[in-house]
Amino acid sequence: MTRDEARVLDATDPLRTYRDRFALPDGVIYLDGNSLGPLPRATVPALTDLVDRQWGDRLIRSWNEGWIDAPQRIGGKIAALIGAHPDEVIVADSTSVNLFKLLVAALRHDPARHMIVSENGNFPTDLHIAEGAVGCVPGARLIAVARGDLDGAIDRDTAVTLLTHVHYKTGERYDMARWTARAHESGALALWDLSHSVGAVAVDLNGAGADLAVGCGYKYLNGGPGAPAFLFVARHLQDRLASPLSGWMGHAAPFAFADAYAPAPGMTRWLAGTPPMLAMAGLEAGVDLWRDVDRDQVAAKSAALFDLFAAIGARLGLECVSPADPAQRGSHIAFRHPAAYALCQALIARGVIGDFRDPDILRFGLTPLYLGYEDVWRAGAILGAILATEAYADPAFSKRHAVT
Repeated sequence: MTRDEARVLDATDPLRTYRDRFALPDGVIYLDGNSLGPLPRATVPALTDLVDRQWGDRLIRSWNEGWIDAPQRIGGKIAALIGAHPDEVIVADSTSVNLFKLLVAALRHDPARHMIVSENGNFPTDLHIAEGAVGCVPGARLIAVARGDLDGAIDRDTAVTLLTHVHYKTGERYDMARWTARAHESGALALWDLSHSVGAVAVDLNGAGADLAVGCGYKYLNGGPGAPAFLFVARHLQDRLASPLSGWMGHAAPFAFADAYAPAPGMTRWLAGTPPMLAMAGLEAGVDLWRDVDRDQVAAKSAALFDLFAAIGARLGLECVSPADPAQRGSHIAFRHPAAYALCQALIARGVIGDFRDPDILRFGLTPLYLGYEDVWRAGAILGAILATEAYADPAFSKRHAVT
């Protein structure tokens, strides 16, 4: 594709107006929205209103003017993006904390079942949290196997399968309906991590029969760094599972101030502490941006951007480790290169921001709401120049930062 052809595609892109809803810095091609979404323009006035009016003027009265219901309200908005009912999703805590809650609850659900089954190479925090969860339930175990061995690992001892819908490194996507059915076939629950899925690819939790799910708010939902996360519990399980973190906001009557704990009905029982309203406001602004987005157009553009970048990578001799079939991947593309870290740093120095994943993966987020075809074309041209001149060999680009 030529640059002029890319410009024509941008001119006729039905999503092109969404780019103006983001405060993108000049001179930067941002290809890391799969790690941290950029700032929506609506976020600053939303936070300003929360600080100046809701906190500054209304003070504690704001808890009765929209704050106390924020976890359920924002959860209902996210539900529309993941194929869930509004009363099946709530916003709370972090992805890791929510994962811990659901794993322990799943392990306690059926005392005859003792095993969490997951995948080697899953996002590390998922496996770390699972290790901690099994330590809270006597006799529980974590079994992590290669993707190709999952089918045989799920058996009558399995309490819950823990799978990430879109793999954080390669972008490979599970068939959610198939693997949920496989868990149910053995009598297990199916728990999905949607962190690289929500806002990126089509998700239909209810259509797939999923039981449980978690996801973060700071990637494709553009909720801000460290934005609150969400969790999903299917209706039929809501009164049968209990959170192991029995905080006062999950109590049936928190302001009765009773000593004994009584879980609230429905999703409210998954709350623990007081909602962080500054962070909630940022997340809600990011989620609201999705209200009028045509998800089919997002999927089509994601696939087209991937094809363009994959063709560029092939021409440059890079190995693409992401699936070619759009139905089998998320919305980022990953290339393998022995100097991937230095390449990433050299690109950032030239205004192309992607990221690196150990040991040799160069990863680029393809976020259709604000990324254009010419952006990808330009990023490819800059990448080609760096490879051709071996500019990445500069020792400065091999200095490791804390965040990669």
